[in-house]
Amino acid sequence: MTNATNCSAIATVCDGESCVLRESDPNYILSVVLSTVLTILLALVMFSMGCNVDFKKFLGHLMRPWGIFVGFLCQFGIMPLTGFILSIAFDILPIQAVVVIIIGCCPGGTSSNILAYWVDGDMDLSVSMTTCSTLLALGMMPLCLFIYTKMWADAGTIVIPYDSIGISLIALVVPVSVGMFVNQKWPQKAKIILKIGSITGIILIVLIAVVGGILYQGSWVINPKLWIIGTIFPIAGYSLGFILARIAGMPWYRCRTVALETGMQNSQLCSTIVQLSFTPEQLTHMFTFPLIYSVFQIVFGALFLGFYLLYKKYWGKNGQDLLESGQRTVSEPSLSKTNEGFQPETK
Repeated sequence: MTNATNCSAIATVCDGESCVLRESDPNYILSVVLSTVLTILLALVMFSMGCNVDFKKFLGHLMRPWGIFVGFLCQFGIMPLTGFILSIAFDILPIQAVVVIIIGCCPGGTSSNILAYWVDGDMDLSVSMTTCSTLLALGMMPLCLFIYTKMWADAGTIVIPYDSIGISLIALVVPVSVGMFVNQKWPQKAKIILKIGSITGIILIVLIAVVGGILYQGSWVINPKLWIIGTIFPIAGYSLGFILARIAGMPWYRCRTVALETGMQNSQLCSTIVQLSFTPEQLTHMFTFPLIYSVFQIVFGALFLGFYLLYKKYWGKNGQDLLESGQRTVSEPSLSKTNEGFQPETK
């Protein structure tokens, strides 16, 4: 016992003359700071997303829930299953499979709303799907993780921190509800908050990449299989979402909306949940995947947008042939009048 007194004050384990110190105390402090800052910034992003929701239009879609239901099947059916299949097919580590499945369970973000606007999608449906998937993620993400990681959990390979993930989701879903209330009471202020939230989202991605790269330097030695999965996964999301929406009999402009909502995930939410829920040793293997997915979902989303704009300009006859015959008598850009959920300013 007397030898234990010779150990450093920051020692975590003392056994006689053997003392185990923390690997890097500054890194520990930086990790705590990163977790705190990520939570605050993401809460602001989620709050601004709530400010984008027109409550009456949101209720309108809940009263006619076919589009929401199709989006639900895509978001919590297709994406987690695709993530699981890719993880098995490429035989990645169980802890890496967990982050792949988590990104598949994440709801859409404001990026999908922006792209839906530019491809003349159904803005009300886009925002409603984003909101519903964010709220439903509170229960669906833990359920999907339980289903798809059971084989590894039963084998004792991994332990899923459901309590930490649940607490993180609750803390980040609440700002969405508050944002919806603010938009209902003070719509003009909500538009300002929406712009701030969009800028914050960009800052958040950069912060995650820079500070995470300092904290988890080993995570940048990336398994090539993760690059391949990060490339295939968003393409699969966009394609399968579009196909399922078309099979469900939805018009072209809503198919584009569902495709974007399916493939474009809230990678900032995934990074924050992972940062708050897993140990530094685990983060070394999983921290970079949300960033990889974020890059490729933007790249393929931009290609999707470019292809649509070219088609509409040269072959689409002002986009009319991309709509259901006889369903609408106005051109798609008129959505700026009928779907004002993502209008930066009132004209």
